[in-house]
Amino acid sequence: MKNVLKKMGKYFCDNYKYFIVLFLILFFGLFRLPYNLYAGGGIISLNNRLEVEGEKKEEGSFNLSYVTSIKATIPTYLLSYLTGWERESIEVSKIDENDNEKDIWKREQLYLQEANDNAIISAYKASGIPFTFEKELVKILYIDKNSITDMEIGDTILAVNDKEITSFNELRQVVSQFNIGDVVKTRYLRNDKEYSGYFKVIEMENEKRAGFYIIKLYDYHIPRKVHLKFSSREGGPSGGLMTSLAIYTRLTGRDLTKGGKIVGTGTIDNNGNVGEIGGVTYKLTGAYHGKADVFLVPSGNYDEAVKFNEQKKYHLNIVKVDTLMDAIKYLESR
Repeated sequence: MKNVLKKMGKYFCDNYKYFIVLFLILFFGLFRLPYNLYAGGGIISLNNRLEVEGEKKEEGSFNLSYVTSIKATIPTYLLSYLTGWERESIEVSKIDENDNEKDIWKREQLYLQEANDNAIISAYKASGIPFTFEKELVKILYIDKNSITDMEIGDTILAVNDKEITSFNELRQVVSQFNIGDVVKTRYLRNDKEYSGYFKVIEMENEKRAGFYIIKLYDYHIPRKVHLKFSSREGGPSGGLMTSLAIYTRLTGRDLTKGGKIVGTGTIDNNGNVGEIGGVTYKLTGAYHGKADVFLVPSGNYDEAVKFNEQKKYHLNIVKVDTLMDAIKYLESR
Protein backbone atom coordinates (compact mmCIF):
# COMPACT_ATOMS: atom_id res chain seq x y z
CA MET A 1 0.00 0.00 0.00
CA LYS A 2 2.83 2.38 0.85
CA ASN A 3 4.44 1.72 -2.52
CA VAL A 4 1.19 2.51 -4.31
CA LEU A 5 0.79 5.79 -2.43
CA LYS A 6 4.44 6.64 -3.08
CA LYS A 7 4.01 6.04 -6.81
CA MET A 8 0.82 8.12 -6.88
CA GLY A 9 2.57 10.95 -5.06
CA LYS A 10 5.51 10.85 -7.46
CA TYR A 11 3.15 10.79 -10.47
CA PHE A 12 1.29 13.83 -9.15
CA CYS A 13 4.52 15.72 -8.46
CA ASP A 14 5.86 14.95 -11.91
CA ASN A 15 2.60 16.05 -13.57
CA TYR A 16 1.34 18.77 -11.23
CA LYS A 17 1.21 21.37 -14.04
CA TYR A 18 -1.12 19.11 -16.01
CA PHE A 19 -3.44 18.77 -12.99
CA ILE A 20 -3.45 22.52 -12.39
CA VAL A 21 -4.40 23.17 -16.02
CA LEU A 22 -7.09 20.48 -15.84
CA PHE A 23 -8.51 22.01 -12.67
CA LEU A 24 -8.61 25.49 -14.22
CA ILE A 25 -10.32 24.17 -17.35
CA LEU A 26 -12.95 22.40 -15.26
CA PHE A 27 -13.45 25.40 -13.01
CA PHE A 28 -13.88 27.92 -15.81
CA GLY A 29 -15.96 25.50 -17.89
CA LEU A 30 -18.34 24.37 -15.15
CA PHE A 31 -18.55 27.29 -12.71
CA ARG A 32 -22.12 28.58 -12.87
CA LEU A 33 -22.59 32.34 -13.28
CA PRO A 34 -25.86 33.98 -12.12
CA TYR A 35 -27.10 34.48 -15.66
CA ASN A 36 -29.19 32.71 -18.29
CA LEU A 37 -28.27 33.12 -21.95
CA TYR A 38 -30.81 33.10 -24.77
CA ALA A 39 -29.29 31.80 -27.96
CA GLY A 40 -32.02 31.60 -30.57
CA GLY A 41 -35.04 29.41 -31.00
CA GLY A 42 -36.53 26.47 -32.82
CA ILE A 43 -39.78 24.60 -33.32
CA ILE A 44 -41.23 21.35 -31.97
CA SER A 45 -43.94 19.47 -33.86
CA LEU A 46 -46.94 18.40 -31.78
CA ASN A 47 -47.78 15.57 -34.19
CA ASN A 48 -46.19 12.87 -32.07
CA ARG A 49 -46.58 14.63 -28.72
CA LEU A 50 -50.36 14.49 -28.73
CA GLU A 51 -52.84 11.64 -28.66
CA VAL A 52 -56.61 12.12 -28.65
CA GLU A 53 -58.93 9.17 -28.32
CA GLY A 54 -60.62 8.44 -31.66
CA GLU A 55 -58.42 10.97 -33.43
CA LYS A 56 -57.84 11.58 -37.10
CA LYS A 57 -54.36 13.02 -37.58
CA GLU A 58 -53.79 16.16 -39.61
CA GLU A 59 -51.83 16.19 -42.89
CA GLY A 60 -49.64 19.11 -41.88
CA SER A 61 -48.35 20.00 -38.44
CA PHE A 62 -48.87 22.30 -35.49
CA ASN A 63 -45.57 23.42 -34.00
CA LEU A 64 -44.49 25.05 -30.77
CA SER A 65 -41.93 27.82 -31.13
CA TYR A 66 -39.40 27.95 -28.31
CA VAL A 67 -36.38 29.86 -27.00
CA THR A 68 -33.05 28.11 -26.43
CA SER A 69 -31.85 28.86 -22.88
CA ILE A 70 -28.27 28.16 -21.76
CA LYS A 71 -26.93 28.33 -18.22
CA ALA A 72 -24.06 30.79 -18.20
CA THR A 73 -20.53 29.63 -17.45
CA ILE A 74 -17.44 31.81 -17.90
CA PRO A 75 -16.78 30.61 -21.50
CA THR A 76 -20.43 30.83 -22.63
CA TYR A 77 -20.87 34.24 -20.99
CA LEU A 78 -17.84 35.62 -22.86
CA LEU A 79 -19.03 33.94 -26.06
CA SER A 80 -22.38 35.73 -25.76
CA TYR A 81 -20.68 39.05 -26.57
CA LEU A 82 -19.48 37.63 -29.90
CA THR A 83 -22.67 35.79 -30.86
CA GLY A 84 -25.22 38.37 -29.77
CA TRP A 85 -26.88 36.01 -27.27
CA GLU A 86 -29.05 37.84 -24.78
CA ARG A 87 -27.89 37.83 -21.15
CA GLU A 88 -30.41 37.89 -18.32
CA SER A 89 -29.65 37.77 -14.61
CA ILE A 90 -31.38 34.93 -12.78
CA GLU A 91 -32.44 37.61 -10.28
CA VAL A 92 -35.06 38.67 -12.85
CA SER A 93 -36.85 35.33 -12.42
CA LYS A 94 -36.72 35.45 -8.64
CA ILE A 95 -39.71 36.63 -6.64
CA ASP A 96 -37.59 37.37 -3.56
CA GLU A 97 -34.07 36.78 -2.28
CA ASN A 98 -34.96 33.31 -0.96
CA ASP A 99 -36.00 32.08 -4.39
CA ASN A 100 -33.63 29.67 -6.12
CA GLU A 101 -33.26 27.96 -9.48
CA LYS A 102 -34.99 24.79 -8.27
CA ASP A 103 -38.05 26.80 -7.19
CA ILE A 104 -38.06 28.75 -10.46
CA TRP A 105 -38.00 25.53 -12.47
CA LYS A 106 -40.80 24.00 -10.38
CA ARG A 107 -42.91 27.03 -11.25
CA GLU A 108 -42.12 26.66 -14.94
CA GLN A 109 -43.36 23.06 -14.83
CA LEU A 110 -46.52 24.15 -13.02
CA TYR A 111 -47.08 26.79 -15.71
CA LEU A 112 -46.80 24.02 -18.32
CA GLN A 113 -49.36 21.90 -16.46
CA GLU A 114 -51.68 24.90 -16.28
CA ALA A 115 -51.20 25.57 -20.01
CA ASN A 116 -52.01 21.95 -20.86
CA ASP A 117 -55.16 21.96 -18.71
CA ASN A 118 -56.30 25.24 -20.28
CA ALA A 119 -55.49 23.96 -23.77
CA ILE A 120 -57.64 20.86 -23.29
CA ILE A 121 -60.54 22.76 -21.74
CA SER A 122 -60.53 25.59 -24.30
CA ALA A 123 -60.33 23.08 -27.18
CA TYR A 124 -63.32 21.19 -25.80
CA LYS A 125 -65.28 24.42 -25.39
CA ALA A 126 -64.48 25.49 -28.97
CA SER A 127 -65.42 22.06 -30.36
CA GLY A 128 -68.81 22.08 -28.63
CA ILE A 129 -68.22 18.59 -27.21
CA PRO A 130 -69.73 18.42 -23.68
CA PHE A 131 -67.41 17.78 -20.73
CA THR A 132 -67.66 18.11 -16.95
CA PHE A 133 -65.68 20.20 -14.47
CA GLU A 134 -65.14 18.33 -11.21
CA LYS A 135 -63.15 20.83 -9.14
CA GLU A 136 -60.17 23.16 -9.08
CA LEU A 137 -56.84 21.74 -7.97
CA VAL A 138 -55.25 24.33 -5.71
CA LYS A 139 -51.47 24.04 -6.00
CA ILE A 140 -48.74 26.08 -4.33
CA LEU A 141 -46.88 28.23 -6.86
CA TYR A 142 -44.70 30.30 -4.53
CA ILE A 143 -44.10 30.46 -0.77
CA ASP A 144 -43.58 33.90 0.74
CA LYS A 145 -40.30 34.50 2.57
CA ASN A 146 -42.26 35.28 5.76
CA SER A 147 -44.34 32.10 5.56
CA ILE A 148 -44.15 29.40 8.24
CA THR A 149 -45.22 26.05 6.77
CA ASP A 150 -43.99 22.57 5.98
CA MET A 151 -45.55 22.62 2.52
CA GLU A 152 -43.58 23.13 -0.71
CA ILE A 153 -44.01 24.51 -4.22
CA GLY A 154 -46.08 22.04 -6.25
CA ASP A 155 -48.07 20.62 -3.32
CA THR A 156 -51.83 20.29 -3.87
CA ILE A 157 -53.91 21.53 -0.92
CA LEU A 158 -56.65 19.00 -0.13
CA ALA A 159 -58.05 20.35 3.15
CA VAL A 160 -57.56 23.15 5.67
CA ASN A 161 -58.63 22.54 9.26
CA ASP A 162 -60.56 19.43 8.02
CA LYS A 163 -62.46 21.54 5.45
CA GLU A 164 -62.11 20.05 1.96
CA ILE A 165 -60.71 22.59 -0.51
CA THR A 166 -62.14 22.41 -4.03
CA SER A 167 -61.38 25.94 -5.23
CA PHE A 168 -59.13 28.91 -4.63
CA ASN A 169 -62.09 30.94 -3.32
CA GLU A 170 -62.77 28.24 -0.72
CA LEU A 171 -59.17 28.45 0.46
CA ARG A 172 -59.37 32.24 0.86
CA GLN A 173 -62.67 32.00 2.70
CA VAL A 174 -61.39 29.38 5.16
CA VAL A 175 -58.15 31.28 5.88
CA SER A 176 -60.09 34.52 6.49
CA GLN A 177 -61.83 32.89 9.48
CA PHE A 178 -58.55 32.59 11.43
CA ASN A 179 -56.50 35.22 13.21
CA ILE A 180 -53.00 36.35 12.28
CA GLY A 181 -50.57 34.06 14.08
CA ASP A 182 -52.89 31.04 14.19
CA VAL A 183 -51.29 27.74 13.20
CA VAL A 184 -53.67 25.84 10.92
CA LYS A 185 -53.49 22.15 10.08
CA THR A 186 -53.68 20.98 6.47
CA ARG A 187 -53.80 17.89 4.29
CA TYR A 188 -51.91 18.04 1.04
CA LEU A 189 -50.75 15.89 -1.86
CA ARG A 190 -47.09 15.63 -2.87
CA ASN A 191 -45.90 13.24 -5.59
CA ASP A 192 -49.26 11.37 -5.39
CA LYS A 193 -48.85 10.76 -1.65
CA GLU A 194 -51.01 12.39 1.02
CA TYR A 195 -49.47 14.21 4.01
CA SER A 196 -50.61 16.16 7.06
CA GLY A 197 -49.09 19.58 7.55
CA TYR A 198 -49.62 23.13 8.75
CA PHE A 199 -49.21 26.81 7.98
CA LYS A 200 -49.21 29.94 10.13
CA VAL A 201 -51.61 32.73 9.16
CA ILE A 202 -49.69 35.89 8.30
CA GLU A 203 -50.54 39.36 7.03
CA MET A 204 -49.88 39.93 3.34
CA GLU A 205 -51.09 42.97 1.39
CA ASN A 206 -53.31 43.94 4.36
CA GLU A 207 -55.09 40.58 4.31
CA LYS A 208 -54.93 37.39 6.33
CA ARG A 209 -53.08 34.86 4.17
CA ALA A 210 -51.65 31.36 4.34
CA GLY A 211 -48.30 32.71 3.15
CA PHE A 212 -48.22 31.29 -0.33
CA TYR A 213 -49.47 32.03 -3.84
CA ILE A 214 -51.64 29.58 -5.74
CA ILE A 215 -51.96 28.26 -9.27
CA LYS A 216 -55.22 26.65 -10.37
CA LEU A 217 -55.25 23.39 -12.27
CA TYR A 218 -58.41 21.39 -12.90
CA ASP A 219 -59.98 18.02 -12.29
CA TYR A 220 -62.41 17.36 -15.13
CA HIS A 221 -64.07 14.53 -17.03
CA ILE A 222 -63.75 14.51 -20.82
CA PRO A 223 -65.41 11.89 -23.04
CA ARG A 224 -62.35 11.48 -25.29
CA LYS A 225 -59.05 11.26 -23.44
CA VAL A 226 -56.20 13.60 -24.34
CA HIS A 227 -52.59 12.59 -23.70
CA LEU A 228 -49.77 15.14 -24.00
CA LYS A 229 -46.10 14.14 -23.96
CA PHE A 230 -43.71 16.70 -22.51
CA SER A 231 -40.39 15.89 -20.89
CA SER A 232 -39.30 16.91 -17.38
CA ARG A 233 -36.88 19.36 -19.02
CA GLU A 234 -39.72 21.37 -20.59
CA GLY A 235 -41.74 24.06 -18.88
CA GLY A 236 -43.55 27.36 -19.26
CA PRO A 237 -46.96 28.43 -20.52
CA SER A 238 -46.18 29.78 -24.00
CA GLY A 239 -47.23 26.65 -25.91
CA GLY A 240 -50.85 26.87 -24.78
CA LEU A 241 -52.33 28.31 -27.98
CA MET A 242 -50.71 25.80 -30.34
CA THR A 243 -51.50 22.87 -28.08
CA SER A 244 -55.14 23.91 -27.96
CA LEU A 245 -55.29 24.22 -31.77
CA ALA A 246 -53.81 20.74 -32.19
CA ILE A 247 -56.31 19.23 -29.73
CA TYR A 248 -59.22 21.03 -31.41
CA THR A 249 -58.20 19.63 -34.79
CA ARG A 250 -58.02 16.07 -33.44
CA LEU A 251 -61.36 16.41 -31.63
CA THR A 252 -63.29 17.79 -34.60
CA GLY A 253 -61.49 16.04 -37.45
CA ARG A 254 -61.30 19.40 -39.25
CA ASP A 255 -57.72 19.67 -40.47
CA LEU A 256 -56.82 23.30 -39.86
CA THR A 257 -53.27 22.74 -41.11
CA LYS A 258 -54.43 22.01 -44.68
CA GLY A 259 -51.11 20.27 -45.16
CA GLY A 260 -49.07 23.26 -44.00
CA LYS A 261 -46.61 23.90 -41.18
CA ILE A 262 -48.40 26.06 -38.62
CA VAL A 263 -46.09 27.60 -36.03
CA GLY A 264 -47.01 29.93 -33.20
CA THR A 265 -46.75 30.99 -29.60
CA GLY A 266 -48.99 32.37 -26.88
CA THR A 267 -50.46 31.46 -23.53
CA ILE A 268 -54.11 30.45 -23.24
CA ASP A 269 -56.67 30.47 -20.45
CA ASN A 270 -59.56 28.05 -20.08
CA ASN A 271 -61.86 30.40 -21.99
CA GLY A 272 -59.57 30.48 -25.02
CA ASN A 273 -58.07 33.93 -24.48
CA VAL A 274 -54.51 34.24 -25.81
CA GLY A 275 -51.85 36.06 -23.78
CA GLU A 276 -48.48 37.54 -24.71
CA ILE A 277 -45.15 35.83 -24.11
CA GLY A 278 -41.45 36.64 -23.80
CA GLY A 279 -38.70 36.12 -26.36
CA VAL A 280 -40.91 36.55 -29.43
CA THR A 281 -37.96 37.49 -31.68
CA TYR A 282 -36.18 34.22 -30.88
CA LYS A 283 -39.39 32.30 -31.52
CA LEU A 284 -39.86 34.11 -34.80
CA THR A 285 -36.34 33.12 -35.79
CA GLY A 286 -37.17 29.52 -34.95
CA ALA A 287 -40.29 29.70 -37.12
CA TYR A 288 -38.25 31.10 -40.00
CA HIS A 289 -35.58 28.41 -39.85
CA GLY A 290 -38.34 25.82 -39.43
CA LYS A 291 -39.88 27.01 -42.72
CA ALA A 292 -43.24 27.97 -41.21
CA ASP A 293 -46.17 28.70 -43.51
CA VAL A 294 -47.88 30.74 -40.78
CA PHE A 295 -46.65 32.26 -37.52
CA LEU A 296 -49.47 32.91 -35.02
CA VAL A 297 -48.63 35.52 -32.39
CA PRO A 298 -50.53 37.22 -29.52
CA SER A 299 -51.59 40.79 -30.21
CA GLY A 300 -49.36 41.97 -27.34
CA ASN A 301 -46.30 40.69 -29.23
CA TYR A 302 -47.48 41.51 -32.75
CA ASP A 303 -45.76 44.88 -33.33
CA GLU A 304 -42.39 43.60 -32.08
CA ALA A 305 -42.71 40.49 -34.25
CA VAL A 306 -43.59 42.48 -37.38
CA LYS A 307 -40.73 44.93 -36.83
CA PHE A 308 -38.22 42.10 -36.35
CA ASN A 309 -39.62 40.24 -39.38
CA GLU A 310 -39.00 43.33 -41.53
CA GLN A 311 -35.50 43.93 -40.10
CA LYS A 312 -34.42 40.35 -40.80
CA LYS A 313 -36.31 40.18 -44.13
CA TYR A 314 -37.80 36.85 -43.13
CA HIS A 315 -41.03 37.51 -45.09
CA LEU A 316 -42.95 35.31 -42.67
CA ASN A 317 -46.75 35.41 -42.69
CA ILE A 318 -47.41 36.75 -39.18
CA VAL A 319 -50.99 36.57 -37.93
CA LYS A 320 -52.23 38.36 -34.81
CA VAL A 321 -54.69 36.48 -32.58
CA ASP A 322 -56.47 37.40 -29.36
CA THR A 323 -58.43 34.18 -28.88
CA LEU A 324 -58.41 30.54 -29.90
CA MET A 325 -61.41 31.23 -32.13
CA ASP A 326 -59.44 33.98 -33.93
CA ALA A 327 -56.80 31.39 -34.81
CA ILE A 328 -59.38 28.79 -35.85
CA LYS A 329 -61.24 31.23 -38.11
CA TYR A 330 -58.04 32.39 -39.77
CA LEU A 331 -56.78 28.87 -40.43
CA GLU A 332 -60.19 27.84 -41.79
CA SER A 333 -60.12 30.78 -44.21
CA ARG A 334 -56.66 30.04 -45.66
